[in-house]
Amino acid sequence: MKKPGTLSRLSTLVSHDSWASLIGMIYLGLIVNLLLVVAALPLVALLVTTDPSYSWPLLAIAAPLAAPGLAAAFRAFREHADGGLGPIRGFAAGLRDTWWRALVIGAAVTAVVVVLLADVRMLAASPAAVFTVPLLGVLGLLALGMGLLALVGFAEVPTARFRDVLRASLHLCLRRWYLTAVSLVVLGLQVAVFAAAPALGLGLTASAALYLAWTNSRFTLRPVLDLDEKTAVRA
Repeated sequence: MKKPGTLSRLSTLVSHDSWASLIGMIYLGLIVNLLLVVAALPLVALLVTTDPSYSWPLLAIAAPLAAPGLAAAFRAFREHADGGLGPIRGFAAGLRDTWWRALVIGAAVTAVVVVLLADVRMLAASPAAVFTVPLLGVLGLLALGMGLLALVGFAEVPTARFRDVLRASLHLCLRRWYLTAVSLVVLGLQVAVFAAAPALGLGLTASAALYLAWTNSRFTLRPVLDLDEKTAVRA
């Protein structure tokens, strides 16, 4: 008798559902990476072809245009987790339902970060820089964390009011600062990967980093998401 091969032994150890789940996650990641590049093409093109130190005004204009793609990716992750729409349809539904809200969030966060960076550059040589620069850095991280939670919030409940989402994002960003810090660290590592190897960052790791940030942010928003979902159902 022939001894069972490696694949045969592996198939007995891993169930069919586990294989299907793994293949589904790989498919989700690849499709989301592709759609993210398409949705954020102006920003990606500028980052790849220009020096950010000189092209930052154009980057500041293009950055908000990438926010709807992020919200759509979060919607695709949610649909996959809930067993709903496929990655392409989930991404398209996210763009349809949240694009203008995400665009506003992206523009607001970009404006805040640009102003803070300008202040840092202006105050860096002053005697008060030892106090003001760290404070401005914390405010910048707060804006990024709040923007991330707001995008996840709109991806979860597209009909939520701006005031409610922003209030919950600010409150939970500060209250659960350690979770926000983890999400920002993950995204920071993704930025480092993209800077070192753009093809690797766009083709493989982008969706993984965003999925981790989405999972973490969704857990951060758990105290209000249940309430928002019940309100949406009643409406």
